[in-house]
Order: sequence, then structure tokens, then C-alpha cells
Amino acid sequence: MIKLENVCKTFNINTINEKKALNNINLSIESGDFITVIGGNGAGKSTLLNLIAGVYPCESGAITLDGSDITTEPEYKRAKFLGRVFQDPMMGTAADMGIEENLAMAFRRGKKRGLHWGISHEERTLYKEKLKTLDLGLETRLSSKVGLLSGGQRQALTLLMATLQRPKLLLLDEHTAALDPKTAKKVLELTDSIVKRDSLTTLMVTHNMKDAIRMGNRLIMMHEGRIILDIKGKDKENLQIKELLDMFESASGNTMDNDRMLLS
Repeated sequence: MIKLENVCKTFNINTINEKKALNNINLSIESGDFITVIGGNGAGKSTLLNLIAGVYPCESGAITLDGSDITTEPEYKRAKFLGRVFQDPMMGTAADMGIEENLAMAFRRGKKRGLHWGISHEERTLYKEKLKTLDLGLETRLSSKVGLLSGGQRQALTLLMATLQRPKLLLLDEHTAALDPKTAKKVLELTDSIVKRDSLTTLMVTHNMKDAIRMGNRLIMMHEGRIILDIKGKDKENLQIKELLDMFESASGNTMDNDRMLLS
């Protein structure tokens, strides 16, 4: 469904701080894939998501969606078919607006706007039903300001907003990294439930090797701007952390020295 061909991205070109973030990335994402992306700091994980989302332009290569070239499409046009949840719970929502107002913005993304009452009775009923699936009691707080919610509640709401229109691709950029372990587990369970229920094609960046192995049907490991491992099917189902570390060392020629990954 989505294909990246020979995609490259370099920051600060021709300066002392030049950094090649992505180096000839080739990746085909099939409809219904749930891909976990793992790698150390600076491996290129978040840059990959930002290129797909249109935040950064790629200096070479092509990105296609359903056979259509979107390489030069701006971010706001890609937002019509992409859902995204960021690492920071403060992003992705408007803090000074109510829960139902945030959901309304997400529900109308990519649609034509007109002159009519803000939120219909049917829409409000839909929002309550969707919020009830989160099991956080938010369905009774539609008018509450989002800025008053906890980090976990806000991230769960952002996840709901990102999937309200059933995007063609859901991008999750370490969306549980800023949460405490108990809350992170809850948000991951919600993620897995929503992705399976709606059969969403998903790309999830994580530093947690256990989560990367447990979730999804495919695992990609990145190192120095390259994809060095692409594990799927039975190989992924039977994968162990020790085996993944050994595969990383064999593919990269380096030992894993990223404390954040090893400690998680």
C-alpha cells in the first residue's frame, strides 16, 4: 500500500554538523501490516515517520501511496489519510478546548467546512460511544478542557482522534515513552485493540524490545539510517530478545550499546 524507494534524507548539508539520517531506504508496507520499528538513538526511526508524514522533504527517492506518488505532497494534504500520535502527550490535542471539540476537529479532518451548528446530536452520541471504549470515564466529561487530563488520558484521547476517521496509515512515534509503566501498558493495550478492530495499517516506533517483539506482525530494526533487519511471520512470533540482540550484532557489525533499549 505504501512504498518507499531509495529514500534519503540528510540534515545540515555541507556544514560541520551534516548528518545522513536516512540512507537509501527501501520499504514496502502492505495493507493491514502492523510494523514495529526499533533502533538506537539516531538510527533514523522518527525521521522515517516524519518523511512519510511530509514533515521533511526527502532529497532523493520516491514515496507512493496506493500507486500514487506523494513524494512532494505537503504535510497538510497527507494529513487526510494519515493518523499520528506523538511521544509528548501535550501534542496532538488542543489543551484549551473541550474533549468533544477536539474529537470534532479530528472527525472533520479532510472534509469540507460549511456554516452550520458546531456539533450535532449524532456526532455527540458517536463521541460518547468511542470514548466509552477507552474505559477511562471520559464519555461523561465531554466539555472538560483537555489540558486538565492526565498524560495517559490525553494520550488515549489522541490515539482515538488519530483513528476516528480510520486512516490509511497510523503513525505512532514512541507514543508511550513519556508515560509511567502502568499507564503505558494501558495505552499499548488500547492501541492493539483499536488496530485489530479497525484493521489499521500501522507503523509504531519504540525503544522497548519486548513491546516490539510482542506487538504487530512485522519488526524492522534500523541502524545509522538503514534498515538492517526485517522480521515477519513465524520468525517474529518465535523471536526472543537475546536472539534479536544477536541478529543486530550480526547485521550491524556492532554490539548493542543503547542503554534505553537494553534497560527497557
